[in-house]
Parts: sequence; structure tokens; C-alpha cells
Amino acid sequence: MMIDSIRDIIWRESQAILNIPVGDEYEKAVELIVRQVHELKGKLITSGMGKAGQIAMNIATTFSSTGTPSVFLHPSEAQHGDLGILQEHDLFLLVSNSGKTRDILELADLSRRLDPTLKFIALTGNTDSPLARLANVVLSTGNPEEVCALGLAPTTSTTVMNVIGEVLVVETMKKIDFTVEEYNKRHHGGYLGQCSRRLL
Repeated sequence: MMIDSIRDIIWRESQAILNIPVGDEYEKAVELIVRQVHELKGKLITSGMGKAGQIAMNIATTFSSTGTPSVFLHPSEAQHGDLGILQEHDLFLLVSNSGKTRDILELADLSRRLDPTLKFIALTGNTDSPLARLANVVLSTGNPEEVCALGLAPTTSTTVMNVIGEVLVVETMKKIDFTVEEYNKRHHGGYLGQCSRRLL
């Protein structure tokens, strides 16, 4: 029955979230974000290709709305001039399940040519990948099996990536003492804007 299949999918996704490896790398990542963005006045640049890129974009917008300036940089567009967004003290969060995505590795290489001191946080399912080896901090998804019926389409892996991104956002908010007042300044419109104003 379909209802049993649906319950199984939800159970497998929830188990993947519970199995995310958690260690001091999270504290290192948050400290790096706080130092580069809030102390040295750089920004967080996220990037990923395909579905991982969609997750990277979501992470960037959530960071920006909660007080940490962040932008998404498409890895292909970066090779056609958009890499010019890179400034001193910026920090990359690169998202790739395989850790072998050519576009992301090329982005890292081109970025380091512009700034040899540039630091990277890698979010990946492969901690022994080229991306992991070049990163200052590696956040592992635990490399869960996809719930896709073929075992191929990014499904469980992107769910876990999104959760990890939200963990980084929330822990960074705590570190910078982000307030309702500051949230309202950045999210004045819509229902959330109304909610934040009621809390002032």
C-alpha cells in the first residue's frame, strides 16, 4: 500500500537526520563564520551545483535574514565574471554530496588564485573527497542512502544538507546574539514581519 511506502520514506529520512555525524567540526565552522563575517567584516559565500546548489542558495538566504551577510554564487557563472564578488575576509561554504563535483572544485581553485588565504567549509557526503581535502572544516552528511526509488536522485542527501545548514544558522544566531529587533529590520514584510513586530 502507498501509505506504508510513504511512512517508510518519512522514517528513512528522519533516521538519516538522526544519524548526521555531530562533533566539534560544527563549533569550528560557526567560529569561522563569526570571525570572518562578523569580526573581520567579510561575507559568507555559498555554492553548489544542481540540487546541492538549491540547498546552498537556501542556506545563504536564511543566513542573510538572520544577521549574517551571505550570498549564493553559481559555480558556472563564477567562471564568467561573477567571481568578482569575492572580497577580502570572505568565507566559502561549498556544498557537494560527492565532494567531486567538477564545477565546485574549479570554483575553489579559481578562488584560491584570487586569494590564497581564502577559507572553505565543505558540506559533503564524502569526507575523503577532493573537496574535503581542500577545506578548513568538513561537515559530513553521513552519506545516507537516497530514498529515491532508483537510489539516484538527490532526496535524503539534500534533506540532511538542509538540516545541517539550519544548524549552522541557528548556532551562529546564538553566537552573535541576534535579536527580534534585528530580525524585523531585515524581514519587515509579510506574515513573519508582522510576527516579529508583535514581539517587539
